[in-house]
Amino acid sequence: MSPFVLLLSATVLVAAHFVAGRVRGFGRMPRSRWLSLGGGVSVAYVFVHVLPELTEHHQTLTAGERTASTFLGTVDSHAVFLAALFGFVAFYGLEQFVRRSRRRPDGAPDESGTRTSTGVFWLHVGSFAAYNALVGYLLVHRETAGAWSLAFYVTAMAVHFAVNDVSLREHHRATYDRVGRWVLAGAIASGVVAGLFVDVSETILGLLFAALAGGILLNAIKEELPTDRESRFWAFGLGATGYTALLLLT
Repeated sequence: MSPFVLLLSATVLVAAHFVAGRVRGFGRMPRSRWLSLGGGVSVAYVFVHVLPELTEHHQTLTAGERTASTFLGTVDSHAVFLAALFGFVAFYGLEQFVRRSRRRPDGAPDESGTRTSTGVFWLHVGSFAAYNALVGYLLVHRETAGAWSLAFYVTAMAVHFAVNDVSLREHHRATYDRVGRWVLAGAIASGVVAGLFVDVSETILGLLFAALAGGILLNAIKEELPTDRESRFWAFGLGATGYTALLLLT
């Protein structure tokens, strides 16, 4: 990948965190059709592109000798999928923790416009910073080379970042605009730089990719399924089917 293309791709990903906050209607209810469409794109990318790549990583990691222990051998043979499950569960737990931190003493959701505490903010944003840094790293170390693969990756991750951005702003209010989005944008850039100078083994790369896949799937779905989101199914379905068609035809 040429330096110009890499810089352009990273810029698009970084810009997603700043553009989303300027689009009117993204935070309203019922949910913006564009956010639902973006959720569909993210889910389609995971199921049609990422999961097949996980299978390839799984085949690579299980091609060697098996350990003598039955339990460890089973864990070893499912390592990629366990990493994906870990990413899914970890971000689900994080979301539940943040939501509970915004409840009143009587257990009801806090709709007063308050934001989370400083500690919760840094835990939440720090976790997503690691997530973004991994996306930036994998921008350099993508499994499938080629212009189309790059375009699909950048597009899917950019719309996914925009969806995440709305959720993070809902939790942390002005603190996210003032600090959080800059941290996440910097994390993407840091991941790209790390990708240029740091190489990890194929095993570690496969596990990181799997954990990211689990996180993407959870973060896309959690923004669409809750009834209080009043999501637009037609937009979600259009994004999923349209992006699936593009992935299959190119």
